[in-house]
Amino acid sequence: MKVLLGIGGTDDSLDALERTVERAVQANDELTVAILENPESPRDAHEVEEYALDVLLDAGLDADIRHVAGDPGSELVRIAEEDDFDQIALGGGERSPMGKIRLGHVAEFVLLNSRVSVTLVR
Repeated sequence: MKVLLGIGGTDDSLDALERTVERAVQANDELTVAILENPESPRDAHEVEEYALDVLLDAGLDADIRHVAGDPGSELVRIAEEDDFDQIALGGGERSPMGKIRLGHVAEFVLLNSRVSVTLVR
């Protein structure tokens, strides 16, 4: 399976990176990591890339890394459709006190607009 993982540097996205890499190794998936612009992230794009490279190296997985500029949700959807990805993976989603999931704006946009399957990694 050809998987596009979007990460922006939040703790949720880095957790999604680790879990998606584990799955990619087990399933022999072809993985591309898209580093998204995220002004709310405590890490800059360089730190996110270094972390991703370390996780990939530790897992022995050869994956492409892309830096994505512009609106993150729109760009993930565009890349996934233009490059024939089978799946988009994203981290995120918190539970409200009532037990409902709350999505960030990027995850919500991708879930509502992608024609490609989307996995929310929590």
